[in-house]
Amino acid sequence: MADNHDWSGWGRDSANTRFQPAPGLTADAVPKLKLKWAFGFPNESMAASQPAVLGEHIFVGSSSGVVYALHASSGCRYWTYSAGAGVRTALSVAKLPSGRWAVFFGDLHAWVHAVDAESGELLWKVKADDHPAARITGSPSLRAGRLYVPVSSVEEALAQSPKYSCCTFRGSVVALDASTGHRIWQSYTVPTPAEPLGESRSGAQLFGPAGAAVWSAPTIDQRRNLLYVATGNSYTGAEIRTSDAVLAFDLETGRLEWSAQLQPGDNFIVGCPFHPNCPEPPGADFDLGASPVLRTMADGRRILLTGQKSGMVYGLDPDDRGKVLWKVRLGEGGMLGGIMWGLAADEQSVYCAVSDRLLGKAGGAGIYAIDMATGAKKWSVPAPPANGNPAQAAAVTAIPGIVFSGAVNGHLRAYSSATGQIVWDFDTNRAFQTVNGVAAKGGSIDGPGPVVAHGLVLTNSGYALSGGNGGNVLLAFSAESK
Repeated sequence: MADNHDWSGWGRDSANTRFQPAPGLTADAVPKLKLKWAFGFPNESMAASQPAVLGEHIFVGSSSGVVYALHASSGCRYWTYSAGAGVRTALSVAKLPSGRWAVFFGDLHAWVHAVDAESGELLWKVKADDHPAARITGSPSLRAGRLYVPVSSVEEALAQSPKYSCCTFRGSVVALDASTGHRIWQSYTVPTPAEPLGESRSGAQLFGPAGAAVWSAPTIDQRRNLLYVATGNSYTGAEIRTSDAVLAFDLETGRLEWSAQLQPGDNFIVGCPFHPNCPEPPGADFDLGASPVLRTMADGRRILLTGQKSGMVYGLDPDDRGKVLWKVRLGEGGMLGGIMWGLAADEQSVYCAVSDRLLGKAGGAGIYAIDMATGAKKWSVPAPPANGNPAQAAAVTAIPGIVFSGAVNGHLRAYSSATGQIVWDFDTNRAFQTVNGVAAKGGSIDGPGPVVAHGLVLTNSGYALSGGNGGNVLLAFSAESK
């Protein structure tokens, strides 16, 4: 990143705090936010990539695989690049030893791309994993000339076919040379390859162990030279201790240093508990889908914060092999429940949005502030009544005095970080006039959260997965007059 005013990658910094300390926007000005411009993604029905901001450049992907470089003040286009497969990741930006600025991202066919930030020229392209179900949904993380890429999959959905031989995918992290794409190491979250386990109830050959996909961006601990990742559920009945866990890998070698498993026995594929490929006994699909957040508290102690689809939030000790310091339940949890995509943390508090999407009013949808040191709840605000599903599944973002949270019904809200009071609310679920003349509308806000940089608040609207309301627009808000 060029400076603290920019936003690169998932969490803005290598600790994935999702906290912007220099937003170019004061808390007092947030109620004055107005739409500055809207950019329509041509021929798209979904918007799910999180932008990156470098000075006057905005970089954002699309579901068709086109990556755009836009002018921050106007939304006008600098260049486009076609990845060949959908891009859901946040984009990361860094200066290479050659002096060129590069944009890094992964796609839904598990390719990693590096393109020149000024021209959009391809610098290199590398396949992260050859498994046919592999994909990249989490943003690559950068440190000291290396790119750390998380690998996830859709095998638990493919396993819905009664004839499918479930399952063989293993989550992983791949370390690449940022200048060349050369593979330095690949470390798997499931330590051993899958082996035959017998037959399913429909006669298909079963394999295992498998799963523990890494859906989110890795977090870098420069003090301990470690990389932290959060993992998803196991796909089979073969026991593993690295699913639904926070794992610590050595940055240099990729060696697994420790695993803090928070939900053992979470064996799940889509269609459980009734599907013939379903493991016995089936779990509840309680992935850790959000990147861990690394913070130093006021007394100098450090803490690793993570949330789970069970509705639980944890404070772990990164200096004691992930020992649980505290845990607190915020929602009922479930397949699309609890903490789905991302936490934000300033110097004192961690902010968590709860989805509980399938539970509606019976769940705990809303937003919470938790004392980082103790896990005590400081305030909570239930999801306000509005048309559509009130779930707050998207990652949250914080600036001094304010927390931003988007909802499946399309509302983007700003909350006082001191009290939880809603100080600004914008309904994105509508049609927009765009700077590029493309017919565009908003829909659900899910997955990636808002990005705040240089006085702009940026969000995609139109996350169509899991029954969401599709759309094709990137929105930029500013408190300044146009």
